[in-house]
Amino acid sequence: MSHAELATSYAALILADDGVDITADKLQNILKAANVQEVEPIWTSLFAKALEGKDVKDLLLNVGSGGGAAAAPATGGGAAAGDAPAEEKKEEKEEEKEESDEDMGFGLFD
Repeated sequence: MSHAELATSYAALILADDGVDITADKLQNILKAANVQEVEPIWTSLFAKALEGKDVKDLLLNVGSGGGAAAAPATGGGAAAGDAPAEEKKEEKEEEKEESDEDMGFGLFD
């Protein structure tokens, strides 16, 4: 990561921490106040567009949460309640298979 990207990232975090909307002008103002001269205006506009309408604090809190899984489609109330135990049993069986793979007679440090 270049110094320009890093400085712009920090400026965006400062604005998010203060609860201020992140715009290219505000990012440039922070960088000028911090005496960071090597940042081209394209970086501040890219960061402002990328973070537009997003809650940066929420993004930071959910960094490791995955987020790539799609939500299951909604079904009728009675059917959904009846399917839940079956799904739990299926997940338990899959976990048991994974656990049995670990006991193959050898290990990483044997």
